[in-house]
Amino acid sequence: MSIKVFRPYTQSRRQMSVSNFSDITKKKPEKSLIKPLKKKGGRNNTGKIMVRFRGGGSKRFHRIIDFKRNKFDILAKVIAIEYDPGRSSRIALLKYEDGEKRYIIQPLGVNIGDSLLSGPNADIKSGNSLPLINIPIGTFIHNLELSTGKGGQLVRSAGTAAQILSKDANYARIRMPSNEIRLVRVNCYATIGQVGNLDHENIILGSAGRNRHIGRKSHVRGTAMNAVDHPHGGGRGRSKGNNQPRSPWNQPSKGFKTRSKKIWDWMILSYRNESK
Repeated sequence: MSIKVFRPYTQSRRQMSVSNFSDITKKKPEKSLIKPLKKKGGRNNTGKIMVRFRGGGSKRFHRIIDFKRNKFDILAKVIAIEYDPGRSSRIALLKYEDGEKRYIIQPLGVNIGDSLLSGPNADIKSGNSLPLINIPIGTFIHNLELSTGKGGQLVRSAGTAAQILSKDANYARIRMPSNEIRLVRVNCYATIGQVGNLDHENIILGSAGRNRHIGRKSHVRGTAMNAVDHPHGGGRGRSKGNNQPRSPWNQPSKGFKTRSKKIWDWMILSYRNESK
């Protein structure tokens, strides 16, 4: 994928950049692998805003992605690379030997015609899915499970990859893209390689209208609101008095710990903030 820029005939076009979608081989999604995506607009069933600054956006379908990769020892062939409006990475359409089709996140370097396999006996090849116990130390992985059989939950964004640092009888030490080091059970599955679409991080929206197409409404500062709407609101001019930075629900927003039960802390060996 490469980035397309524009002639600056307006101020927003001067900064804007988009993907040229040269890697896309199929424009319309597979009908059997999509379902309607209902827009909630950030409101609950009574109409009250529960998630702020959400609404509008272009109409889209939800693509059903196979995060579990549980068709073991059945060879699959990549027949298309598609765009998914719901995620930053591209998706690959697989067709298995028994005729079934499934979507997966496209790994870097996987193209049309490649054959992929899932299971303990698969080769160490980009796009294949194996349990951590069968993957060599130092290998880069993505679509990592946290619970066996639940499906990949970690490392699914464009350009991301985790690395296996070491293994023992029950757990593997994984360095996450955030530099956090955590333990994951060795019988959890992961996909070999790095997620594709590396240039996604270089795309610049450039205008407020493109944000609205995504479904993001403008984010208003608390100091610009009335006192009834936000703890920072009201006052004369920009003054907010002696209030400390707070959330709209009047919780301190700097240094206030909201996490009470640290059940899984023993699985995190090094936090991402410690490496900075």
